[in-house]
Amino acid sequence: MVAPRNQPPLLALVEELLAEQGRLQTPVARASVAHDQYTSGTPRSALSAQLIPLTAPGPGEQYAFEVDLDSCTGCKACVTACHSLNGLDETEAWRDVGLISGGSRAAPYQQTITTACHHCADPGCLNGCPVLAYEKDPVTGIVRHLDDQCIGCQYCILKCPYDVPKYNDRLGIVRKCDMCHQRLAEGEAPACVQACPTHAIKITKVPVSPDPRSQTPNPSFLSVAPDPSYTLPTTRYVSKRALPAGVQASDAAVLRPQPPHLPLVALLTLMPMAVGCWMAEVAHDFSSPAVAIVGWMAGALGLALAGLHLGQPLRAWRIFLGLKKSWFSREAVLFGAWFPLATAALAGRLGWLPLPPSGQAALTGGTAALGVIALFCSVMIYVDTHRVFWRLANTGPRFFGTAAILGLAVALTSPEAPATIGFALLAATLLKLGFEARSLVPLQEEDDGLHSPSRQTARLLTGPLQPANALRLTLALFGGILLPLAIALKAAPPAAAWLALALCLAGELAERYLFFRAVDAPKMPGQPDPTKGSHP
Repeated sequence: MVAPRNQPPLLALVEELLAEQGRLQTPVARASVAHDQYTSGTPRSALSAQLIPLTAPGPGEQYAFEVDLDSCTGCKACVTACHSLNGLDETEAWRDVGLISGGSRAAPYQQTITTACHHCADPGCLNGCPVLAYEKDPVTGIVRHLDDQCIGCQYCILKCPYDVPKYNDRLGIVRKCDMCHQRLAEGEAPACVQACPTHAIKITKVPVSPDPRSQTPNPSFLSVAPDPSYTLPTTRYVSKRALPAGVQASDAAVLRPQPPHLPLVALLTLMPMAVGCWMAEVAHDFSSPAVAIVGWMAGALGLALAGLHLGQPLRAWRIFLGLKKSWFSREAVLFGAWFPLATAALAGRLGWLPLPPSGQAALTGGTAALGVIALFCSVMIYVDTHRVFWRLANTGPRFFGTAAILGLAVALTSPEAPATIGFALLAATLLKLGFEARSLVPLQEEDDGLHSPSRQTARLLTGPLQPANALRLTLALFGGILLPLAIALKAAPPAAAWLALALCLAGELAERYLFFRAVDAPKMPGQPDPTKGSHP
């Protein structure tokens, strides 16, 4: 189009742009044409049928995202539309676009990947939530988060291997993609589906088993994503091209220290300490109640600090609702029952509760036993996330090792403590440090994957987290090895036991800090941050 000579240049440019826009077949324009055809008597548009199913899922079916990798350009229109339509906060995003690459020098390969919630057949977020703040729609299969039920514990973030739930600091709760279920109910496509200019995203129906345990993993899931056998994601990634060998996420080498969760660091150090003290009470007949007092105080402080981790602590009373399936609920309920029992046992030790010796022994033993069971639930909270660093063989020795070390360190402060307690503390510290040292082994193993979770943890411990790791080892060396040895050999005054206790406590706090920060969190492929080094 050529503007007349007597027309101002700016106006001519505007008219040319408007004319060009009228010729562009954008998704909005195609939807408008389809609507006109439908209202004039033409059958329902083929465009709508392309984007969403025209009928609800039947028995044995559910809705799922389908992503055409050949059509995805990485424009992030889906991200923008999701953000705008759902009214998300400035830094909040429920859909992301990542990148995978690989191939060979002769045939390089690169592909953008758009991801959101996979609305899994067996969702980890739903199974782990202690307050039942997730539900899976029995008809559509959409996994929805119930914002008004959430306590902000963030356990679902740990349970999801795809980094889908996002914590909102302003609201103190987690939120996630719900497939725009209100729009689907009215026959409209979700925001991301409708906004994609190349129709790379659509909603489809996929078969699901009534019993998730009998369902086979999705064969159309992305091979470079976390293992689909854990939660059975339903998203289908389709392409006419097979992924070449050696393809990996472009951010696979990036080191990502995880949040420290400081209230949990305190809780998961003080509660094992409390359990260890009561185990020491059972193992040795102390005439003084000092060990029991310290154990009770550690438990009281740990439980008091636990609420600081919650975004909505006033809703924490609901935490028992997930007792049947959530280790988080089981831990909370058992430690909630443990504290009154420990209080009664301490009252008996102080003579405030008159009990015969057999009754006091039973109460003390019951307190120790219930504490051990509750501590096992603490271990399983993290084992159940399926993160490699938090596997049972690693988490169990760490948590129960803390109980043994701090329980023995408290017992060592007693004037009547025999030399064997000092030697036992030394042995427990050496044994625990040996378990911790195994986390560095993958750096020396050639058969371990270049960017496997174990190797990433080892790189974190020797890279960004090396100062904290060195501090932990130093504290353990002096507090758990040298001082107990000197005290046991009568080469240091008994008062040095209090210094040993302080150093051991600080060392275990540092170890628990590393426990949270050094874990490699699985996620969908992302894009590397050019402002941060990857420490290859």
